[in-house]
Amino acid sequence: MGSQIAVPVKETFFISHGSPMLSIDDSLPARHFLKCFKQKVFTQKPNSILVISGHWETSEPTVNCITGLNDTIYDFYGFPEQMYQLKYQAPGAPKLAKRVKELLKSSGFNRVHEDNNRGLDHGAWVPLMLMYPEADIPVCQLSVQTKRDGTHHFNIGKALAPLKEEGVLIVGSGSATHNLRALRDTAGVASWAMDFDNWLKESLVNGRYEDVNNYMTKAPCAKIAHPWPDHLYPLHVAMGAAGENAKAELIHHSWSNHALSYASYKFESQPK
Repeated sequence: MGSQIAVPVKETFFISHGSPMLSIDDSLPARHFLKCFKQKVFTQKPNSILVISGHWETSEPTVNCITGLNDTIYDFYGFPEQMYQLKYQAPGAPKLAKRVKELLKSSGFNRVHEDNNRGLDHGAWVPLMLMYPEADIPVCQLSVQTKRDGTHHFNIGKALAPLKEEGVLIVGSGSATHNLRALRDTAGVASWAMDFDNWLKESLVNGRYEDVNNYMTKAPCAKIAHPWPDHLYPLHVAMGAAGENAKAELIHHSWSNHALSYASYKFESQPK
C-alpha cells in the first residue's frame, strides 16, 4: 500500500494466540515460536498486515480505519499489572482498510463498515508484538461475525486473496481450541481437546477445507472445543485467502492449561 513496491506474499497464517500471558510468560513455547517468526517462518517484510482477531465480533464485517498510530486495547481482566503497561503502537493502515472494504463489497458482501476509533485488541497486538516488535509495519484489523458460519468467513478470505499480490500479510489470530471454562492448571491434555486438535490438523494438512468449514457437524468434540466460534473463524479467513489448492502446514504446536492448543498453521498458495 502506498508508494512501496509490492512484493507478492504467497502465504497466509493462522496463529493460536492462547492466553494473554503470551505477552510476558517466557515458559510458553508459543512465545518463542512467535519471537522467531520473521527469522524462521516468514522472512519477507510485508507492506502492511491485516489481522482477523477472534476478539472483535460485529454483526457485519468491519475494518478499523486508523490514521496515525493504533491504540493498544487491554481487553483482558485480572492479569499481572505489567501487561497493562505494554504498548504496541503500530501505524494504522487506512489505505488497506479501504481496499479490504472495496474487495469485500465487490465480492457480494454488501454491508461492510469502517471503525475510525478502535485500536488493536490483544488478539492482534500480543502476537504482533512478538512477531514484529519494531511496530513499524502498518496494521489493519477485521472483525468476525459469530452469528455466521465457517463458510461465510472462508468466503471473506477468498474475497481478500488479491491483497497478497499487493504485499499484504494476512494473519488470522484465534485458537485451535478455546474453552476457557475447561482450563486447568494441571499436567496432561484433555482428551476432547486432543481429539478436536488432531482432527483439525489432519483435515487441514490433507486439504479437507470443506470439512473445516463445516467443523460443527464434521469434527469430534466441536462444541466443547469451541463453545463459541469466535476463535476459530480467523482460521477460516486465512484458509480462504490462501486459495482453493493451498497447502496447509502445521508450523507450531504446544499446549497450556490442560486444554488450550497453540497449534498454528501456514497456508501456501499453489500456482494455478
